[in-house]
Amino acid sequence: MSAVGSGPRVGLGSLGRRLLLAFVLVAVSSVLVLTAAALIGVDRGEQVAQAAEHQQVAQSAAAAAADAYQQAGGWETADLSRALAVGEAASGRLAVLDQDGATLQSATHGSGGNPGGPGQGNGSGSGSGMGQVVVTAPIVVDGTRVGTIRVAFGGSAGTRVLDVAWAWIAVAAGVALVMAIGTSWLVTRRLVRPIRGMTDAARSFTAGDRQARVTGTAPGELGELSVAFNGMADAVVRSDRDRRNLTADVAHELRTPLAALQAGLEELRDGLVQPTPEGLAGLHDQSLRLGRVVADLAELSAVETAGLSLHLAPVDLARLVREEASLREPQLRAVGLGVILDLAGPVSVRADADRVHQAVGNLLANAARYCRPGDEVTLAVTVEGAGGSSGSGGHAVLTVADSGPGIPADELPFIFDRLWRGRAAEEVAGSGIGLALVREIVTSHGGTIGATSAPGRGATITIRLPLSPGR
Repeated sequence: MSAVGSGPRVGLGSLGRRLLLAFVLVAVSSVLVLTAAALIGVDRGEQVAQAAEHQQVAQSAAAAAADAYQQAGGWETADLSRALAVGEAASGRLAVLDQDGATLQSATHGSGGNPGGPGQGNGSGSGSGMGQVVVTAPIVVDGTRVGTIRVAFGGSAGTRVLDVAWAWIAVAAGVALVMAIGTSWLVTRRLVRPIRGMTDAARSFTAGDRQARVTGTAPGELGELSVAFNGMADAVVRSDRDRRNLTADVAHELRTPLAALQAGLEELRDGLVQPTPEGLAGLHDQSLRLGRVVADLAELSAVETAGLSLHLAPVDLARLVREEASLREPQLRAVGLGVILDLAGPVSVRADADRVHQAVGNLLANAARYCRPGDEVTLAVTVEGAGGSSGSGGHAVLTVADSGPGIPADELPFIFDRLWRGRAAEEVAGSGIGLALVREIVTSHGGTIGATSAPGRGATITIRLPLSPGR
């Protein structure tokens, strides 16, 4: 068997490149979106954290200023160093305003000076410079607002946080992108390889290599497709083999009567023999044999396409079997074969009565051909399945069992093949088409047929047909 598509492939092909490009675009888009979301999240989180921290600083400074005001009894002698120290520790520019908004005292981080002056600021919380954030907090003594703390913070801290976040997120995004592209490459190769293997196998098979098959494993539905392709290729090979065998078998079956006819006619033409009733009868028998083979082949061809032209109707299978056994009784009696009927009550199937008659007749004729004088054949009709004998949904079962010599185990799988006659072909007349016709008739009705045999103890052929709905 030729192994196609199992070797490693470097190129991806047109489909592989498209898949890889799609995967890469999805990966890049995802990384960009996640990077933007992470930066925005870090920025917003830092802003919220800084706002809470700044507000805490302003409130602590306001509490210190309120204590100084209460201890001094006013702003004139109040010691605001503690409040200013709180702002300096937080790296902020702090200013203490009275209740009218005038600046009492202010300090810039690291300056140690007092550049502020009266009238600066109004406690509104507006920034005092680019990139600065101003936070205010009321100074309350005994429930009365006596002033305001205003703290201005620079924006450098948030910028440093974003710089660190940018660095880490850029590294993470780069690693994620490399991993995504690598994974996309591997996935694309794993998807494309079995497709290319099936393409190569199909091309080889079409070119005449009937042993070309898809090898290796593939994921999911691609694996199922590979198995289905190999099954299809096997079916085509079997069909070709059966066709060749059928041609050879037909040629063999036709060659003998044709050769006998040709020899006899040539003798008569050349005057080597005189026409006699016996000689002409022999030629006639050969022509009849030739006609039977041709008729059987035509009948088999007709039955194989009969599924499109069956005349289906409810049929009592038990009554039909009884009628066919009665019609075949003279033939069976002539060969010394006894018939036993074991038929249930009315068993309705939806079938073409003429075709089922033909199938039962062929089974009885086959029994008459192979059984010995004194043997018996038993025909039984029963019902099996959920529907039972009083409902639909089950199957009607017809068994034809004989007490003849049986079928060799090595021949049993082939008895329904066209022109198969087995080792008894030399002793028993026939074309080997009768059981093939029966199988085609049964399968065209949606039924099944099988055979069992014990050598020396007869053979049993079992047919199952769907029960008629609503019986």
